[in-house]
Amino acid sequence: MTSSRLTGVIAAAATPIREDRSIDLEKLVAHCRRLLDNGCDGINLLGTTGEATSFSVEQRLEAMAAVARSGLPLDRFMVGTGAAALADAIRLTAAARDHGFAGALLLPPFYYKGIDRDGLVGYVEAVIAGAGPNGLRLYLYHFPQLSGVPYTADVVEHLRRAHPGQVLGLKDSSGDLDYSADLARRLPGFAVFPSSEASLGRADELGFAGCISATVNVNAPLAGRAWRERRTKAGSAALEAAGAVREALGKVPLVAAVKWALATLSGDDGWRRLVPPLRLLLPAEQQTLERALAETAFAELNWVRQ
Repeated sequence: MTSSRLTGVIAAAATPIREDRSIDLEKLVAHCRRLLDNGCDGINLLGTTGEATSFSVEQRLEAMAAVARSGLPLDRFMVGTGAAALADAIRLTAAARDHGFAGALLLPPFYYKGIDRDGLVGYVEAVIAGAGPNGLRLYLYHFPQLSGVPYTADVVEHLRRAHPGQVLGLKDSSGDLDYSADLARRLPGFAVFPSSEASLGRADELGFAGCISATVNVNAPLAGRAWRERRTKAGSAALEAAGAVREALGKVPLVAAVKWALATLSGDDGWRRLVPPLRLLLPAEQQTLERALAETAFAELNWVRQ
């Protein structure tokens, strides 16, 4: 991995929260370190799973700074820098670059809906100009189910061709592999990351750079083996096991499920905390999740206690 290119299995890291709803910086650094030591090629810090948009700009900057001074390899991190206010997105994106992270993961502007092509291109170009293009490494974050504003293929292609030194890739959380595969085919050298580790089995065929996944917080060793040993029987078995854990976690609200799983595996109930409007799993949801996970390798994932 170079300082400007991320590949492989990237965990969309969950963010541990204190009782006062501040970020537990020490626990966050420790969690990122364990992920990197147990199968992950990289970390997506402060993404959707990390509840980034529930934190203030100052809190997000503090989390970036804590990771930056931790000694962890920043060339294996991308940081979510999207914000509703343009000035906030510029400030966060510039900070990600200035700290030395390998990339900034940029949501589209997500309050106004019906943004047309020119408006969306103008927004990204305003972030590039405001942060300063020198050394800037952007990954676009396509998640229309939540943002309400898609990075359409023609917008992505335009931005990549207009800013090849800054616009390096895209995370696709839409679940549409055809969209991801089309971008990888259109734009050689552009790093496309679907959001599910299940896509790793077709990564070489479809030209994906890897995956950026919420559930890798839980199944990191399995997903890492699936990537490293792809095209082998052992890799296929690991991929199946990782996919089963992901499918089980996906039966209930995902961020709450990931945090419940981390609390269960680590023995640390503090992991269950979420920032409103996200909430804890309801008793019925927890029962559904427990039953589903009982059919998987979940109980064997004791790496979180290390």
